[in-house]
Amino acid sequence: MRLDTFTATVAALAAGASAKPTPRPPIKRIDLGPRPGFLVDDMDEGKLKDELSRCLASAKPIRASTWSIGHRGGGTLFIPEHSLESNMAGARMGAGILECDVAFTRDRELVCRHSQCDLHYTTDILARPELAAKCSEPFTPAADGVEASAKCCTSDITLAEFKTLCATMEGFNPGALTPEDFHPSTADWRTDLYATCGQVLSLKEHIDLTVSLGLLHTPELKTPEVEMPFEGDYTQEQYAQQLVDTYKERRVPAKDVWLQSFLYDDILYWLKKEPKFGAQATYLDETGDTPETFPGAVANLTRYAEDGVKYIAPPLPYLVTVGKKGEIVPSEYAKKAKKLGLKIIAWTLERSGRLAEVQEDGNYYYATFADAIDNDGDVYNLLDVLWRKIGIVGLFSDWSATATFYANCMGIGLRR
Repeated sequence: MRLDTFTATVAALAAGASAKPTPRPPIKRIDLGPRPGFLVDDMDEGKLKDELSRCLASAKPIRASTWSIGHRGGGTLFIPEHSLESNMAGARMGAGILECDVAFTRDRELVCRHSQCDLHYTTDILARPELAAKCSEPFTPAADGVEASAKCCTSDITLAEFKTLCATMEGFNPGALTPEDFHPSTADWRTDLYATCGQVLSLKEHIDLTVSLGLLHTPELKTPEVEMPFEGDYTQEQYAQQLVDTYKERRVPAKDVWLQSFLYDDILYWLKKEPKFGAQATYLDETGDTPETFPGAVANLTRYAEDGVKYIAPPLPYLVTVGKKGEIVPSEYAKKAKKLGLKIIAWTLERSGRLAEVQEDGNYYYATFADAIDNDGDVYNLLDVLWRKIGIVGLFSDWSATATFYANCMGIGLRR
C-alpha cells in the first residue's frame, strides 16, 4: 500500500481504532476454516493421516482448547498481530488461551505489543508525522551498504497516542529509501487482505475482551529495550508488579493466568511476591540456541525445578530432533524436562512459510529437525510427537485452527 493511500486510510479509520473494543459474548461455534484440511491432505500416507482424516470427516462439533494458545492473538499468520481482529480470529478458531505481550507507554500504561520497540514495523506510526517525530530513532534510508532503519517504542508515546495507531502486518524492507517503502512490507506467504486498520489494545482492554469471551490469559512481560529504571524511578520490579496488579484489579483469578517472561528474575519475583500467580508463571527459555549452549540449557532445567518453577516454554527446536530413521523424536531437553515434572508449553507454530523450504532458508523454528520436514503436512507429525511422546500442555500458534484441530482429534484441553 502506498504511503499516501495508507495515510488516507488511517485518517478515515483512526477514530474507530482508538475506540474501546465492544465486549464480545463467548463464541458458540468454532470455525477451523480450510487450513487443517489442507495440511492433512498434504501429509504422507500413514496411520496418523488416516486418524486425522477420520477426524476431519466427523460431524462432532469443534470445541475451544487450552492446548491451543493464540500467539499474539492467534490470527497472526494473516491478520495484524496483537490487534482486536487477531484475537477475535484466534478465539473463533478455538484458542482457549489468548496472549498479550505487555509493554509500557511513556505514561506507564500497559499495552499489547510483541516488542517494546516494534511500532515501526507492526503499526502505521511512520505514516503519522506527528508520532513519527517522537520515535527514539527516526527513519534512516538504506545507504552505502547499511540497511534502512527506525526505532519506534511504546515508551516514546502515551497510551492515548498509542490508541490512535493502526496495527499492520509485521515486516520491513531493509533496502528501503523512503518510509513508504520501509513499511508495510509483508512476506509473500502472508497477506495484507485483512490489514486495513487493526485495532490496537491496552492490557486492560485485552483482559476485558478475554473475560467476555470466556477464555483464559497468558500475558508476557516484554523485556524492556530502554534503560531501567525508566526515567530513573520505574523499576523492573514495579513493572512486573503492575502486570499482576492489573489482573487483580480486573478480578481475574490467578488460576486463569499464565504469566510469562524471558527474564528469569521476573519469574523468581512472582514466585516470591505473588505466589498464587507465580504458581503458573512460565519461563520462556532461549538459553540454548547454539550447539555450544544447548547442553547448558538442558542442565539448567534442574535449577528451574529446584527454584519452584512449574512451567517452562522453550522454542520448538529445543524439544525435538531427528531420529535414526529420519523421523521426529523428543530431544534430550524434552526428556529431562519431562523427568523433572516440568510442564512444557512450546512456541511457536505457523510462524514459518512453506515448510518444504525450511532447510534452504535455515528456518529457526525447524532448525534441529529440518531434515525430517519436506512438506506442509509434516506439521502434524510434529504435533503428534509434541503431544504423544513429550506431553506438552500448550502450544503457541499464529493460526489457532491448526492446533485446535489436533487438540479436538486427541481430546486435549477441551473447554465446555
